[in-house]
Amino acid sequence: MNASASALRAIGWPFPGLAAAEIEDAAWAAAIVAHPLARPARVIEQHRTGYVVAEAPGDALTTESPQEWMRRRFPPQDRAAVGDWVLIEDGQTEAGKGPRGRIVTLLPRRTAIKRAAAGEHYQQQVIAANIDTVFVVCGLDADFNPRRIERYLLLVRGGGAEPVVVLTKADKDGSDAEASLAALAELAAQGIVAVAVNAKDRASVAALEPWLQAGRTAVLVGSSGAGKSTLTNTLLGEEKMKTNAVRENDARGRHTTTFRTLIPLPSGACLIDTPGMRELKPTGEEQVADGGFADIETITGECKFRDCKHAREPGCAVRAALEAGTLDPARLANYLKLRDEVAGAADKLATRLVQNAAAKTGSKPRHKPSDDRYGKE
Repeated sequence: MNASASALRAIGWPFPGLAAAEIEDAAWAAAIVAHPLARPARVIEQHRTGYVVAEAPGDALTTESPQEWMRRRFPPQDRAAVGDWVLIEDGQTEAGKGPRGRIVTLLPRRTAIKRAAAGEHYQQQVIAANIDTVFVVCGLDADFNPRRIERYLLLVRGGGAEPVVVLTKADKDGSDAEASLAALAELAAQGIVAVAVNAKDRASVAALEPWLQAGRTAVLVGSSGAGKSTLTNTLLGEEKMKTNAVRENDARGRHTTTFRTLIPLPSGACLIDTPGMRELKPTGEEQVADGGFADIETITGECKFRDCKHAREPGCAVRAALEAGTLDPARLANYLKLRDEVAGAADKLATRLVQNAAAKTGSKPRHKPSDDRYGKE
């Protein structure tokens, strides 16, 4: 049965109707015209063996992936992720398992949060797609780490979504929300919102309501034990997500969420919960200023020499700021580290693109591409 536009809008469908004429995005409209027997659905779970999609709140349909997605060399970032919109057709019904769907195409993404996958070869991994807000969740205990928050911001803003830093466990003895918020003052000065909440208290969590209005989609990212599942349960008003205690010595938790899942909220918004991520490698598509370093980028632009290394060069504005106490050495060190990581990832990405183009034409790449975006430090 075809889903109604109103049912789809309840899980984030961004257009007033389903007909191509009602869809403002030309690429989406063209895909729908090209697949007249298919209907839109949203990916709500991603597993190794396939996907679960929905056409309305509370709906769940197991689907088969297109054959090309199963090929070993198919780019992982071109497969669907939680939050993606796809076009599906009815598949075969399996005995004892009920009906199945079949994904025929992936609709273009509006936004995405991605990271470079672990391993020797360059690949991208999509964490969540078509999201409006990313809640970067960090506990007000040993989990609090401004440098890791900056790394998350780099990936989030690079993908086009709005970040909001959510400091949980404000109810814990010894937590100092004011001091932690003060440690993020440079981010606040750049318009990046940070809020402290008690994730178990509905009144406290109400501070997140401006980003959870009907039709919007948010995703929770952060370390294991930061309180993402607790926050999800409070927003839902029921204990749907399993939670575990964290270790007292380092505030680390076990992976209570083992796969990404999209959940409709009572407000009409959708929330994606994710497992804790230990590796946050840039893809090379980011701008280092997106990590909350716009102020440092401005300072480096005031250095006398374009290739200033911020060491002993005369007229170094960065060193002057350090000596004046207006620039935090730890923030600068993280900026330089992430800048180098982004530049290195960008070079790998450019090389991969040349290799892919050569593979399509049957030729060999003649040279390794260069990326001069970071020539000025």
